[in-house]
Amino acid sequence: MLFTTLGGTNMDAGRRGRGLAGIARFSLSLLILASVSAAQSSSPPATPPASTGTQAPGAAPSQDDESSGFVFKKEVEEVVLHAIVVDDQNHLITSLARDNFKVYEDGKLQELTSFRKERVPVALGILIDNSGSMLPKRAKVNQAALQLVEASQQEDRVFVVNFGDNAFLDQDYTPDIGKLRAALQRVETRGSTALYDALIAAVDHLNQTSPLQKKVLLVVTDGRDNASQATFQEALRKLQSKNGPVLYTIALEQNEGRDDGHRQSLHSLSEQTGGTAFFPSSLDEIQSIASAIARDIRSQYVIGYRSSNPHTSGIYHSIQVQALDGSTRLRVATRAGYYSGNDSH
Repeated sequence: MLFTTLGGTNMDAGRRGRGLAGIARFSLSLLILASVSAAQSSSPPATPPASTGTQAPGAAPSQDDESSGFVFKKEVEEVVLHAIVVDDQNHLITSLARDNFKVYEDGKLQELTSFRKERVPVALGILIDNSGSMLPKRAKVNQAALQLVEASQQEDRVFVVNFGDNAFLDQDYTPDIGKLRAALQRVETRGSTALYDALIAAVDHLNQTSPLQKKVLLVVTDGRDNASQATFQEALRKLQSKNGPVLYTIALEQNEGRDDGHRQSLHSLSEQTGGTAFFPSSLDEIQSIASAIARDIRSQYVIGYRSSNPHTSGIYHSIQVQALDGSTRLRVATRAGYYSGNDSH
C-alpha cells in the first residue's frame, strides 16, 4: 500500500493518520527495483528533448472532440500529451486544429488518434516546503496556492502535501476549498528539505490513485534538497514515467543568494514534463505566477497517439511535437519523453 510506514520511520503522532511520512523510503525501495530492471535494458539520453504529456493507462483513443465533454474510455493504451503553444512573443496560441500538429517519437512520425482543446478535469497536487525557513513566507504562499485552487473547475480534484524532513498528505483529493485552505494553513515548519522524496511520493500517489487522466504538480520551496534519500536522477526518472504529471515549481530565493545548481535541477525537473520553473525575486510575485500556471493548465491541447515503436519495459522514448500556423513555426511545451512500461507500482 502507498501509505505504509517502513523501517521505523518517525512520524509526528498527531499527524499519523494523514501522513505521507515514510513514503519516500517506500518509494525509494520501489525505485531501486525499477532501476535494476531499467539497467538491464537501456539508459535514458543525458538530455532528452524538452517537451507536457502523459499516457493514459488503458485509455482508448477517442475521436476528435472539441466540445465541452470529457471522453475517457478504458480499452487500449494511448500516449496522451498535454501541450501549450506560444508564438515568438510568448503569446498563447489556442486556435490550432489537429492538422497543425506533428508528433515524433524516437524521431518517427506518429499518427494522431485523438485531439481535443477543451478544458478537461485535472488532478492537482500542491506540495509546500514546510522547512523552518519558510515560516515567514507561508502566508503569501498559501494565498497564491488558494488562488490556484479557486481557479479550478468543479470536476478537478486537489490534494495538499506539506514536506520538510518528511512529507505529509494533509488533504487528499477534494474539490472543497475550505478543506484545502485548512490543509495549507497547517504550518509546522521545522527541519530540512526532502524535496526529491516528496516529489516521488506525490507522483506515486497520483499514478496509483488519481481518478483523472490529466495530472499536475505544483511545488513551492525556498531551499535546495538537503534531506532526501532519493537522488535527483531518481526523482527525474519517476516524473518521466509514462503517466507522469506536469510539474511546475516556484523557488523562492534565500538570503544567501542564487544557487545556479539548484536552479538548473528545478529547471530540468519541470521542463522535462512540459512544466515551468519560476524564480521570483520577491514574495509579491507569487500570486501572478499562480495566475500564469492556472492559465497554462487551462490552455493546453490534448493530443493522443498510439506509439508505432516497439516497447520494452524500462526503455526511454523521446517525444518532439511541432506546431505550424501556416508557414510560421510555433513553440510547443510538452513532455520530453517517457519510459515504457509502468514503474510506478
